[in-house]
Amino acid sequence: MRISSPTQKSPQCGGWEKQHKFKAGRISIEDDPRQGRPTFQRTDENVQKITDLIKENPRTTLLELEQDTGISKTTIGRIVTEDLRLKKTPAKFIPRFLTNEQKLCRLATCEDMLEMTRRDPEWKDKIITGDETWVYGYDPETKRQSAEWRGQGEPRPKKSRILKSRNKVLLVAFLDNKGIVHHEYLPAGQTVIKEMYLSILRRLREAIRKKRPEKWTNGDWILHHDNARPHTAHLVTSFLAKNGTEILPQPPYSPDIAPNDFFLFPKLKAVLKGRHFDTREDIIEKSLLALKSIPKEAYKNCFDNWEKRWRWCVEARGDYFEKF
Repeated sequence: MRISSPTQKSPQCGGWEKQHKFKAGRISIEDDPRQGRPTFQRTDENVQKITDLIKENPRTTLLELEQDTGISKTTIGRIVTEDLRLKKTPAKFIPRFLTNEQKLCRLATCEDMLEMTRRDPEWKDKIITGDETWVYGYDPETKRQSAEWRGQGEPRPKKSRILKSRNKVLLVAFLDNKGIVHHEYLPAGQTVIKEMYLSILRRLREAIRKKRPEKWTNGDWILHHDNARPHTAHLVTSFLAKNGTEILPQPPYSPDIAPNDFFLFPKLKAVLKGRHFDTREDIIEKSLLALKSIPKEAYKNCFDNWEKRWRWCVEARGDYFEKF
């Protein structure tokens, strides 16, 4: 007959240590408190604790929350996603943090535009808007453009950080709801100064006379450009006033409500990103092809979208709207 060692546990119950405790008078069948995390921590108290910490620091991580509360990361993850219904959202880049004065300027401008649209739904047909942009010999493609189809378990494609090339050309473009009215590439080394911009406006007027005779005949067109110094120089404003050209105001730091910035230039550059052009002539040739490839109906849609953006700006009380 085999005799068990005193150190061995009985196979019929939780070990002779438990038997000893019950023989000594223990009546509870619950486990004694012990060190370590409890098996269930998703309580109302812990949910409130996580809520308060996230409100205090929205950038906090699950690891930091685990260290601060002693709750496991797994439980915190469930609290955050299932109870609080939160997700980590990356910051959105904006042109700048607007002051209250700048927000009020944007708000007032957009309200005025909407009021003019209410009075005359076709008044936007009179607007010719223009701006300048650099077109590069090489402009790195976006993350979305460099995405590739990969099978499960295959490594992600790699992409090095490459800066825009120094080889670039300055493009000036004016458009209305029918298409490009006038565009030109400035000579190498030339930037837009007041004298240069005045000569550009002279050529714009000639282009209007040829391409938009209905606007030229009655002079019923409105110029829209931003408040860059060459655009607001006395030499330029005097020329426009002398020719009876009405100016549509553009609030500062507002590319989200400027057609060239939210429509024309991004559409142009999207086609050129990731491609190499060695010479100035190549840049001009390929960018001209990209401009000509934009369908006419896209310009009409752009002006309709412009009106929507005025409404979004008003709804945001002059701040950058979420759709920007």
